[in-house]
Amino acid sequence: MLWVQTFKGEIHLKKNNSLLILILTIGVFGIMNTEMGIIGILPLIAEEFNVTVPTASLLVSAFALIVAIAGPTMPLVFSKVNRKTVMVLALGIFTISNIVSVFASSFTVLLLARIIPAAFHPIYVSMALTVAGTSVPAHQSAKAVSKVFIGVSSGMVLGVPVTSFIANEVSFAMSMVFFAAVNGLVLLATLIFVPSIPVTTRLSYGKQVGVLKKPQMLVSIVTVILLNGAVFGFYSYLSDFLDTVTHMSSRSVSFILLVYGLTNIVGNVIAGKILTTNAKKTIFALPFALITTFALIFFFGSMSLAAIVLIIVLGILAGIAANVNQYLISEFGSEAPDFSNGLFLTAANLGTTFGPFICGMLITAFDTRFTLIGAIAFLILSILSIVLRNSLGTKNMTASAIKE
Repeated sequence: MLWVQTFKGEIHLKKNNSLLILILTIGVFGIMNTEMGIIGILPLIAEEFNVTVPTASLLVSAFALIVAIAGPTMPLVFSKVNRKTVMVLALGIFTISNIVSVFASSFTVLLLARIIPAAFHPIYVSMALTVAGTSVPAHQSAKAVSKVFIGVSSGMVLGVPVTSFIANEVSFAMSMVFFAAVNGLVLLATLIFVPSIPVTTRLSYGKQVGVLKKPQMLVSIVTVILLNGAVFGFYSYLSDFLDTVTHMSSRSVSFILLVYGLTNIVGNVIAGKILTTNAKKTIFALPFALITTFALIFFFGSMSLAAIVLIIVLGILAGIAANVNQYLISEFGSEAPDFSNGLFLTAANLGTTFGPFICGMLITAFDTRFTLIGAIAFLILSILSIVLRNSLGTKNMTASAIKE
């Protein structure tokens, strides 16, 4: 049986901590899978509801837009509510919405069934990251958060092929049943195994929003937008790159995308260890490692073997980047963790929006290979942003030392 003891707002789970983190990880997988899994079946949805593929893509873009808006606002609104209660609410809404999607009679109903749970996406994910990070001693926080990020990576990448398989082999409705089943099972597990997690330190809304007054926080948000923009600026067109540049078959492309997702998970595990031991060096080295990998893909991406090896490396680095992004913002927002994780989700979604948009313009002007140039440009700007962030941190430490 789980029980919780709170001290200065931190949660210290004395028993079955690994079970809680497992439930949170699967819960995040279910929610991310609901968001991203539908990407692979947009043509099927267009045919099912007699709409165009661009119209069907509103199921993805509208969801992402709502997440970006709700990122900082919804965790703030629910920041004083028992965290178990909020988790149950979010999972319940996702489960019900997916059940509605199974029986949707029109595209409008399906779109509404997507938009409503999107507003609760940041609540669950931000609180899952917060609970995982505060359920262990401070020095193990990054490692615990990295385990939850396995759910993020799995939902974002593995959810697409799984959903596509179910929809194509059985039906669209059955793929929605899959979404509902995952969220429903996690809801049941949360009700049974997760203890009550009251908020013992009730921060005012003003104090939580006050983290935005820190220059380091603002620079961190920009850094996350740039890093995520770089990763998704290329990843969004990876299948097209493998098709038009590497000249792989559609079956091979699907396999490489699956491998990319699995290596993301490896990157999550590695990130938990290296951020725990040396976060500053990891943050600074990451964009250089990504620039090198992107440059090698640019020059050698037409060679199948080289492309496969480099994409495996990129997948690992992308998994590390996801954890680094969360760490960048949480480091300067530890006094308001839920709000800060909401800011992380908003910044990450903005990067996911801007990166593909800018890199897509380069495809129009040149060709698919030049998405890599766009990604490298994002990374060069991120290096400048990281240097500024470190400089501001050093100044603050010096000022504090003088005061003392």
